[in-house]
Amino acid sequence: MNSSKHTELANHAWSVADLLRGDYKQSDYGKVILPFTVLRRLECVLDLTRDKVLTEHDRFRGQDVDVSRFLRRASGHRFYNVSGYTLKSIANDSGQTAKHLLAYIGAFSENAQEVMERYEFAQQVRRLDSANLLYQVVGRFADLDLHPHQRDKKTGKVILGEDGKPVPNVTNHQMGYVFEELIRRFAEQSNETAGEHFTPREVIELMVNLLVAPDDDALSIPGTSRTVMDPACGTGGMLSAAEEHITRLNPSATVTVFGQELNPESWAICRSDMMIKDQDPDNIKFGNSFSDDGHRGEHFDYLLANPPFGVEWKKVKDEVENEYETLGESGRFGAGLPRINDGSLLFLQHMISKMKPVTLDGKGGSRIAIVFNGSPLFTGAAESGESRIRQWILENDWLEGIVALPDQLFYNTGISTYFWILTNRKARGHRGKVVLLDARDQFAKMRKSLGDKRKYVTPDQIKDITRLYAEALDVAQDGEHPQHGKVKVFANEDFGYRRITVERPLKLRFEVTDETLTALAVSKPIQKVPDVEALTTALKPLIGQVWTTKRAAWDALRKAMAEGGVPWPTGTPFQKAMRDIIGVRDPEGEVQLVKGETEPDTELRDYENVPLHEDVEEYLRREVLPHVPDAWIDHEKTKIGYEIPFTRHFYVYKPPRPLAEIDAELKALEAEIQALLGEVTE
Repeated sequence: MNSSKHTELANHAWSVADLLRGDYKQSDYGKVILPFTVLRRLECVLDLTRDKVLTEHDRFRGQDVDVSRFLRRASGHRFYNVSGYTLKSIANDSGQTAKHLLAYIGAFSENAQEVMERYEFAQQVRRLDSANLLYQVVGRFADLDLHPHQRDKKTGKVILGEDGKPVPNVTNHQMGYVFEELIRRFAEQSNETAGEHFTPREVIELMVNLLVAPDDDALSIPGTSRTVMDPACGTGGMLSAAEEHITRLNPSATVTVFGQELNPESWAICRSDMMIKDQDPDNIKFGNSFSDDGHRGEHFDYLLANPPFGVEWKKVKDEVENEYETLGESGRFGAGLPRINDGSLLFLQHMISKMKPVTLDGKGGSRIAIVFNGSPLFTGAAESGESRIRQWILENDWLEGIVALPDQLFYNTGISTYFWILTNRKARGHRGKVVLLDARDQFAKMRKSLGDKRKYVTPDQIKDITRLYAEALDVAQDGEHPQHGKVKVFANEDFGYRRITVERPLKLRFEVTDETLTALAVSKPIQKVPDVEALTTALKPLIGQVWTTKRAAWDALRKAMAEGGVPWPTGTPFQKAMRDIIGVRDPEGEVQLVKGETEPDTELRDYENVPLHEDVEEYLRREVLPHVPDAWIDHEKTKIGYEIPFTRHFYVYKPPRPLAEIDAELKALEAEIQALLGEVTE
């Protein structure tokens, strides 16, 4: 289908918006146009076998038989309708439009009815009927020619070509383009929620390129068959793009797509798209991928997703934690759980669980592409859930590369985003390495923003980014680690670090003041003394005295308490409370000991992240001891962490402008302001 035909059909369907204006908000147009487009396409597809289905339905009427498989066989499709109605006949009876239309919908097979239910189609029918618009809308769609084959306008018969086969009119693939155009328009009309429905086309194209490009040669082999999965499939744009990419490389390839979606409307759109393209709509599951895995135990060649950014998983907390605790590493989330307010890394673990295993002869395996914001790169301290997940991914050598994208690419957020590309079948030379590609400057500005989307990636830029990524993989396989420009290659271990605890000794001098006596009087351990008032009275003569050692201070305190008739308690809580209140931190003070070991000062405790490949004691000697010679590492507190500080690796220092240049600019602005003020005064 040429682009003008595709646009013409989309325009015909969208022209219904003229009828809806005033009774519907712009953002709600899609709630009418999309399901009616689906309905009309299904009707056109079933047109040739309508009589055969009705005959088969009559044959089994009144019998206790599951007739659905016979009706599907009669229709030649995965769905059918056992009604004698058509949109044309319904439109001709304006007084009974709603009644007949609902009956028509109820005569579809269960899978088609389920889609209409998710669209809340019955509700829209009643709303249109009450506004006296229903028969007009039905009539407009009845005139939309979405038949898969060309037909004679007079007889209605299918036109055959010279080869005896039907001449194509609107193929499944072409219908996908029309429907996608309508989805895009719907997304643009509802800017505030567009990101929930639709990922920008150029972002999907780039993502699919990076996902599939390394396999181009394998995909061109005749008879190729591939499966594609999206666990947060939305309206199915990524699945369609992946299918399109593979079939463009190899028109004879068989691509089967699978997905799952939580939003009812998005699920209905995606499932409609599958039905329109004659894909199996049952492959698109409804529900939450975390708590109700619709593809449990299944594995796929390619997995891709644009999950919602920073969305909490509190609603499925019990189910996720139960799987984590009971199944451990044999479940999906054994590596760890991220914080409750961001489920991004749960999606990635879910996808990793669905990779095909690699066989001993090197066959099998999968590739994954997922869109994240910056948080999964670095959020979470050492040994947190996020850090453990990153560690698990890197130690298993699944992370192939990360591509930083420009900000303001998506409809519902202006933040920076990243593609993560993973695979369990890295090329031999690329094993143990990760590619980082900085594409943040690869964009063009849109003439008109759509929600938060103010930038897009041009076709030439998509080609350049794809080429750069492929070249980076080649360079990495050659054993090189470029560390400049837009591409850097790192070893997996480069992202790991030891979180060391640097301690310094607690140094104290000891003194009694009015404040310390007040603190003693309210201290719980001290209050266990039989007579606290007698204690503080006995110590008052010591106000103003200072001792450099704990022994000297304790001798003076014991003596004063004895003279006041107050016994010296022997319990550890009393001793510690007294030390903490009488003791004052002093760089020149006495080093405190606990069981013969130097006691660390918690207020001076510090933490350092030391790269995994570096010796921590050598790091201490080089980076810490020259500044604080008495520091040491508490090795029992050392933790292993993993993070991917993308921005830091590509940071380029820009020196500030010379002061003279700034001063000259300020003077020029001052002169300009004076001139403007002079004009106002005149």
